[in-house]
Amino acid sequence: MPPARADYLAPWWAAWLHGLPHRGLRLQPVPAVFRPRDPDYQQSLLFLGLVAAVCLGLNLLFLTVYLICLCCCKRDQDPETKRPHSCCVTWMAVTAGLICCTAVGIGFYGNSETNDGVYQLLYALDHANHTLTGIDSLVAGTTLEMQVGLEQHLARLNELLATRGDYLQTLKFMQQLSSSIVLQLSGLPVWRDASADLTVLAGHVAYIEYYRWLAYLLFFILVLTVCLLACLGLAKRSRCLLTTMLCCGLLTLILSWASVAVDTATAVGTSDFCVAPDKFIMNQTESDISAEVVHYYLYCDQSLSNPFQQALTVFQRSLTTMQIQIQGLIEFALPLFPTAEKDLLGVQRLLNSSETSLHQLTAMLDCRGLHKDYLDALIGICYDGVEGLLYLVLFSLLVAASFSTVICATPRAWKHFVGRDRDYDDMDEEDPFNPQARRIATHNPARGQLRSFCSYSSSLGSQSSLHPPAQTISNAPVSEYMNQAMLFGGNPRYENVPLIGRGSPPPTYSPSMRATYLSVTDEHVRPHGTEFPA
Repeated sequence: MPPARADYLAPWWAAWLHGLPHRGLRLQPVPAVFRPRDPDYQQSLLFLGLVAAVCLGLNLLFLTVYLICLCCCKRDQDPETKRPHSCCVTWMAVTAGLICCTAVGIGFYGNSETNDGVYQLLYALDHANHTLTGIDSLVAGTTLEMQVGLEQHLARLNELLATRGDYLQTLKFMQQLSSSIVLQLSGLPVWRDASADLTVLAGHVAYIEYYRWLAYLLFFILVLTVCLLACLGLAKRSRCLLTTMLCCGLLTLILSWASVAVDTATAVGTSDFCVAPDKFIMNQTESDISAEVVHYYLYCDQSLSNPFQQALTVFQRSLTTMQIQIQGLIEFALPLFPTAEKDLLGVQRLLNSSETSLHQLTAMLDCRGLHKDYLDALIGICYDGVEGLLYLVLFSLLVAASFSTVICATPRAWKHFVGRDRDYDDMDEEDPFNPQARRIATHNPARGQLRSFCSYSSSLGSQSSLHPPAQTISNAPVSEYMNQAMLFGGNPRYENVPLIGRGSPPPTYSPSMRATYLSVTDEHVRPHGTEFPA
């Protein structure tokens, strides 16, 4: 057997995966030879899946310990330290979202590559199956024509030409040549069992690939949906969405590691086959097809002799001799025996049909067709297929990392939401500058009508105890009021009573705003103090 071939070389990633240690469940070394029906080899692939399961357990353990430590170490934080934590949560969420989107893109590419490789394998199997089925069909059809059709014509010609011994000798010689052709055709390998195996294999591969592709497509949709839930939960500060995201994120994390286990075991097993595919095929076909024939198709080297050359040569020579004999009978016997015209022309048509079948059979038995299908199948499954599986493994690892980050960031976001709600609860609900009070007033207008801080009547009553209402309100210029209103709100506010003279600013103002407010109030009240003595 030649040591290596220039038309196919296993890719480097297949060689790397083939070089990974193969261990059984008892950690004993297992030969890295593709033997899918061997229990020890199956255990070595199962061991790779168990490694991914251990990684899942460690990941869940880390998340559990982190969440427990976060709950146990929970302490009150100063207001100044809340914003950095919120920024940290935001950046963690953004980073996890970018990683998740990148992972989905990688996953789509890997899923497409794997699907393309598998369908290239299926196309090669289908074409090879068509070739093997065509060979069996041609052999069976030619044998039937020689044994049945030609025999019937020769039997009737023996009766019609019984008076001429030389013609009978020619018919007997043609019968011997026909038997020789049948004998040579019977020596050709029968591909019925191999064709049936290829049909079953192609059916199983197509069935598994369809559901694998569909499962990954649904998995991509699930990942994107969970990412969307996380974004909406953080944007809307919704605890319900975050709870749903945590449950779905935990499920996605488990599915990611399960995907890593299945894809890794499949990639390693396929790589073991891709490194030495010829040996596996020869072991599988040694009971049905001779090693010489399998070797001829696997390597298709010009230095190798065609194992069917002798049979095809005898077939062609016998057929040519029969055509010469039947042409002589048509030329010399037909004028003497006009009734033999139908059978003589029938034999001639049958021989011409057999010659066409011979050319087709010679082309199908040539190694170049089946060898090309073999190389297409190897390139499809070993290059595109295994490469796509590696991209899917990378996708699963990135998804696991991103969702682990999101699960770690969610409790901090939850704590930040609670802090903001506590800040809102500490505010005065009667304060009109409180956003929460504005929302309450919007949803409960009746309450706003009962007690309004900016109402004309309440302001007039509070001012009447300190100053004469008519002069104070009438003397306050509108421009001064608008400037003071812009000082606190940024935009002029037209209210029934100006803010000057109320005695105290709203409680939610900062100290700097409170000082500015008091200074402006003192300057406004001081001129009126001489006008209205106590």
